[in-house]
Amino acid sequence: MAEKISLEQGAGGELMDNLIKEKILKHFSNNSKKTEVTLSMLDDAAVVDDIVFSTDSHTIQPIIFPGGDLGSLSVSGTINDVSVMGAKPMALSSGFIIEEGLSMDTFETIVRSMGVYSNKAKVPIVTGDTKVVEKGSIQEFMINTSCIGKKSPNLDKNIQEVKSHREFNKRWLLDSNLENGDKIILSGNIGEHGIALMSFREGYGFETSIKSDVAPINDLMESALFVGGIISAKDPTRGGLANTVNEFSEKSNIGIIIEEDFIPIPKGVRTACNMLGINPLEIGNEGKVVLGVVNEKAEEVLQELKKHNLGKNAAIIGEVSKKVRGVVLKTKIGGKRILNKPMGDPVPRIC
Repeated sequence: MAEKISLEQGAGGELMDNLIKEKILKHFSNNSKKTEVTLSMLDDAAVVDDIVFSTDSHTIQPIIFPGGDLGSLSVSGTINDVSVMGAKPMALSSGFIIEEGLSMDTFETIVRSMGVYSNKAKVPIVTGDTKVVEKGSIQEFMINTSCIGKKSPNLDKNIQEVKSHREFNKRWLLDSNLENGDKIILSGNIGEHGIALMSFREGYGFETSIKSDVAPINDLMESALFVGGIISAKDPTRGGLANTVNEFSEKSNIGIIIEEDFIPIPKGVRTACNMLGINPLEIGNEGKVVLGVVNEKAEEVLQELKKHNLGKNAAIIGEVSKKVRGVVLKTKIGGKRILNKPMGDPVPRIC
């Protein structure tokens, strides 16, 4: 029987990783001399001739959910992928694929939301495309957004600060930049986006207290870069925090120790996860960032994050260490266990 694509292969984590590495990358060339951060590096965006470029397709269910909608998600998610490279997002494109029969009121609600969030982030939508397909062809409404950005002036300042504490020869914030002794900072609560969508979708009722964290983080990143000392950054979307720190560890070829007790998990998220048998560390988020920071600047970066509404619950959650392999989670009761990359996000169709 011919091999077929499964839903899990698009949900982040190890299965999606394998699909990309084994079935996609081999067909795409990365030979351009102008491409500094290539597709094969699998960072959140590419860098071509000093232009940072990322694209993302969004298919979620439901398309309007507690705390956001398909529109706010599509704008925020793509802005964030450019921001975590150390770039200042400049402009967005938007491609619509609309299922015949979608309510015009719902359509306009989502498009209006895109305008609100792009204005809030000061990143305009400047070009796009619209297609309508037969009913049953897709799931209501899908949006592809792309974003371009330029190196933030604060990134150069940030890198100079890094160099004052250790050798550093990189020009961008890459997953592969971590070294022994660096600290891992999480900008806030995890699990809210995935649990809000699943609860609303399945009718569990948790949505009364849990709302999606969807938000553009470009302003938060600019503030953190101004303080300096950041070497890596990534937004923990599909596959959640567990996937993000494992990507850091794999690409930097060094271990990471995470302190479970330091991870900010809201009570409602923890309760929902316990009831449903889901690991909150594997749930996708849409308004958070995980930072790798040189030890000497970690506390200062943390305090800067806490000044912002998006970073008020930020915490130093771990440390890069050559004493371990992979990612090790120090549990609340004092034990240790391997924190593996998830096979996929346990809550599908949330981004």
